[in-house]
Amino acid sequence: MEPLASKIRPETLDEFIGHEHLVGKGNTSTRQSAGPLRVAIEKKELFPFILWGPPGCGKTTLARIYANALGADFYELSAVDSGKDDIKRVLGTSGTVNRLQFTEKPRILFVDEIHRFNKAQQDFLLPFVERGDITFIGATTENPSFGVISPLLSRSRIFVLNELSEPEMEKVIARAAKQMSAEGGSTSGGKVPKPARDWLVQMAGGDARQAIGVLETAYRLYSKISLETLKAAVQSKHIRYDKKGEEHYNVISAFIKSMRASQPDAALYYLARMVEAGEDPKFIARRMVIFASEDIGLAQPTALVVANAVFRAVETIGYPEATINLAHGAAYLAQCKKDRRAYDAVFSALEDVRKFSALSVPLKLRNAPTKLMKDLKYGKGYEKYDTESYLPEKLRKRKYLK
Repeated sequence: MEPLASKIRPETLDEFIGHEHLVGKGNTSTRQSAGPLRVAIEKKELFPFILWGPPGCGKTTLARIYANALGADFYELSAVDSGKDDIKRVLGTSGTVNRLQFTEKPRILFVDEIHRFNKAQQDFLLPFVERGDITFIGATTENPSFGVISPLLSRSRIFVLNELSEPEMEKVIARAAKQMSAEGGSTSGGKVPKPARDWLVQMAGGDARQAIGVLETAYRLYSKISLETLKAAVQSKHIRYDKKGEEHYNVISAFIKSMRASQPDAALYYLARMVEAGEDPKFIARRMVIFASEDIGLAQPTALVVANAVFRAVETIGYPEATINLAHGAAYLAQCKKDRRAYDAVFSALEDVRKFSALSVPLKLRNAPTKLMKDLKYGKGYEKYDTESYLPEKLRKRKYLK
């Protein structure tokens, strides 16, 4: 049975929902230009590009619309379960006659999750892209700067897609409901009750594919669409969070910056995101220990004691109880006064160390355990509470801690 998402997949830009910055028609009265992909399609411009955006935002659909509009042969691979041999079969380079030689139609190779191809696989693909044997379109949920090799990246335009907005998600849901109604009366006149629709929009978080899948599952299981059947069809929601990907760094960055800005509510939200996604609690606690010295520092030295106590607690307790320790620490650190002087001072000193290398230590500060050292005036003139600068001569007037 063909999935509902496949049945309602848009085939033209006029049917496509969202991403006006890429496919919008523009507006002459406001001098707003048409989206670059719409212009490329209208002018039949063929070039390699990468679509970067979250799951379910329309990357594959947009690639297919582009290929169809340009009358191209469209070859699709998923980097999750494909390799060099699959690329060879598509390109006709596995010892057989190259079938691409017998057609004048444009040839587009779409690689979904391109960041999952390793360097060798991407290197293998590169010459075909460079020679124009194939027009490459990649799709990725991860920052292509991290997962795509530089030569392939430099030869491709990068188009950023965002999560679908709530109004756009409502349009997707309405289209799905209309299709289900046409096939057998899944909803009342092809409409989803407002409480069910609102819940589904929030649950899906901008992922059209997920919303359509839940809608379809609920109807197949219960023969009707309501808030209750949708909730029953979804036992647990998957939180998008790749521990090795960009979202991991985005969330931990937001967590740290929220504490720095003394916003405990925001800090606790991003903490909850990490906890729900199963982030290592020791990783979170380590960042809190660093934060205690980097951002709070001299303003409240006991912050480091608290942060270390949190780290020790999560190390010995683990989830789920360690969530409480992390929340305690995050709320405390966020509300502490901030003072980055010690952090800034040591890095200023490091800059001088690297610039001037090992400057001579003043004689009076040197240890003198032997007679020869004493004769050379090591330690001479040292006073316990001297007010004269102890810095090397070249740096005598430096002030690191301001």
